[in-house]
Amino acid sequence: METEKLAELHSAAGAPLSRRSFLAASAVWLVSLQRSHPVTIGVQSYSFRDRPLADAMAAMQQLGLRSCELWQNHVEPRGLSREEMRKWRETVGLDHFHRVRDQFAKASIALSAYNISFRDDFSDAEIERGFEMAAALNAPVITASSNVKTTSRIAPVAARRKMKVGVHNHSRIDPNEFATTKSLTDALQASPFIAVNLDIGHFTAANEDAVSFLQQHHARIVTLHLKDRKRDQGDNVPFGEGDSPIIKVLTLLQQNGWPIPANIEYEYKGADTVDEVGKCLAYCRKALNL
Repeated sequence: METEKLAELHSAAGAPLSRRSFLAASAVWLVSLQRSHPVTIGVQSYSFRDRPLADAMAAMQQLGLRSCELWQNHVEPRGLSREEMRKWRETVGLDHFHRVRDQFAKASIALSAYNISFRDDFSDAEIERGFEMAAALNAPVITASSNVKTTSRIAPVAARRKMKVGVHNHSRIDPNEFATTKSLTDALQASPFIAVNLDIGHFTAANEDAVSFLQQHHARIVTLHLKDRKRDQGDNVPFGEGDSPIIKVLTLLQQNGWPIPANIEYEYKGADTVDEVGKCLAYCRKALNL
């Protein structure tokens, strides 16, 4: 393969290359080759919030998606009161999560994270159980739409359990919500086990720079959420119609080989969910020349 490509470089010049020019052109091509790395394009199962987990997994298989960030509402019961949910989380047997783990394994879909959003109203026991659930699922990390204040309670548990928690940003500017660069970088100071689940759509809507954040903090980002939004708290829109730097972000992952799963999160108003997620996936694959 390399020999054929180098020969193409020679013939494309239209005239014989000197040895020095040929070697220089070859070096440029080899450097570009080395800078191209596989990128994991996955999905946040929230994208399939209109259907139960089994149907969501079937949709992933239909689209050829092999990596998933699992949304808590796909494994937790719905329609419970807050106190009923607290009791369920604190007492549910871990076999429930083992069965979900086995479903994903049978479907050949890897879990990149378990998304359980630790909030201020979570009991200490609920937080502890969140880590047990993630371990039972064999998920490598947790992602969480947490409150800023909750971080001080999460950090010691994450350190003791040796499992990273990526805090998820939204666009609403509030002292107790993650939205700005500062709110995220402040959280990173709490513990090496506090990381970031960077939603580039929400970050863009909050008028923050997702490309700059990725370049500076990629070692502390455990997952990305891909969505397109307009700046200035703008709407969610189909991929390519907003201001989110989706292509630039994917290119950075591909060029640098940063092993950060890039998870599609379908949130704009579309038609059929599977069709819309498929369009998002096609956009990402085209950006990566796949």
